[in-house]
Amino acid sequence: MISSFAPVADPNARILILGSIPGRESLRQQQYYAHPRNAFWRIMAELFDASPDLSYRERLALLTANRLALWDVIETCCRPSSLDSDIEQASIRVNDFRRFLADHRQIEVILFNGGKAWKTFNRQILPSLDTTNHPLTFRPLPSTSPANAGYSYNQKLAAWQAVLGTQTT
Repeated sequence: MISSFAPVADPNARILILGSIPGRESLRQQQYYAHPRNAFWRIMAELFDASPDLSYRERLALLTANRLALWDVIETCCRPSSLDSDIEQASIRVNDFRRFLADHRQIEVILFNGGKAWKTFNRQILPSLDTTNHPLTFRPLPSTSPANAGYSYNQKLAAWQAVLGTQTT
């Protein structure tokens, strides 16, 4: 069994970025998107005109300063590798989004870093969410993972820019 990290979220966050669950290198370093070939932090640095060499603490501060929150859809699961395709479906336990969204009423947009996060959220979380008084916009985006070889870095950057370029403060 592997477990996700606590959310990174400021009370003023407007956008929540969701991955599936951390990979091996992220778990080893106890950092979101720690694999050196994952494009997430490089894309964030480019979008927010920051150095790609920021420390992890500075990277998290960059997100919160731009009213972004970061978390994972899956709280725990069994997965023998770092690939989302290896997640044992029956082992998935999801994070408590009702509570998170109740505590973060400013969230308006939820972005999904990859298909597994998007599909799991839609299947296991969305049916139980009441968004009547808290309307949300949902947008799947191409995974920043190096396993997503179907997209070049520039294609990933363009997709994330198209959404975050119009959503940030």
